[in-house]
Amino acid sequence: MSWERNVVIKSKDELSLMQKAGQVNALALDTVRKMIMPGVTTAELDAAAESVIRSHGGKPVFLGYPGPYPYPATLCISINEELVHGIPGKRELQEGDIVSVDCGTQLDGYIGDAAFTAGVGLIEPQAERLLQVTEQALYLGIEQMHPGNKTGDISAAIQRHVEKSGFHVTRVYTGHGVGKQMHEGPQVPNYGSPGKGILLRSGMTIALEPMVLVGTPRTKVLPDKWTVVSADGSLTAHFEHSVAVTDNGPLVLTLL
Repeated sequence: MSWERNVVIKSKDELSLMQKAGQVNALALDTVRKMIMPGVTTAELDAAAESVIRSHGGKPVFLGYPGPYPYPATLCISINEELVHGIPGKRELQEGDIVSVDCGTQLDGYIGDAAFTAGVGLIEPQAERLLQVTEQALYLGIEQMHPGNKTGDISAAIQRHVEKSGFHVTRVYTGHGVGKQMHEGPQVPNYGSPGKGILLRSGMTIALEPMVLVGTPRTKVLPDKWTVVSADGSLTAHFEHSVAVTDNGPLVLTLL
């Protein structure tokens, strides 16, 4: 894919439709967040998110998404050392876990994509700090989303904050444009150099998603062919919003 050629500029009407999809997606994630506690299964979280999405006329984007085999769930739920793309199932959440929940919703032809990581009950101080740093990195990246900046300005802001905090960004998985398609241009890595990359223009929409690891930037894929884990088994976190570049500043599309 040529990421630059695949950039789609959205009109104000299209941004409004993306906000509606983003709000349904946010409702699904908010419902799941309130359910996170010891003993709850990841399948129960997945079923709740799907129910919210469908009750608002939406469609789960991840369900059936092409890959090594069609993705089998509404959510990606990744626990502890699992970075992204964890498949929901019978696993029960345990006190002290940290759980990343990624959700995509299509409504009226447009997609909202967002993620958060939360603790299950009481979590260790290092895990709490990991969550704080990763979420802060997301918003520092969002602050760079102004017309005239480059994608490298976003990437550098994320990388700088994460690495000065003693953590690592993945070098493999990236943020991406989003709109009518789940993956559009531009590609936005979580590392880079200021002033480099693709020029940001008003109407561009990007799913910005810092993915942060405690011990190493290296990852591996489990035998299920979807779940990505840290290579050394250390904790990971993932926060994401779909955001529009506008003349009035960044517009987060996936907030309640």
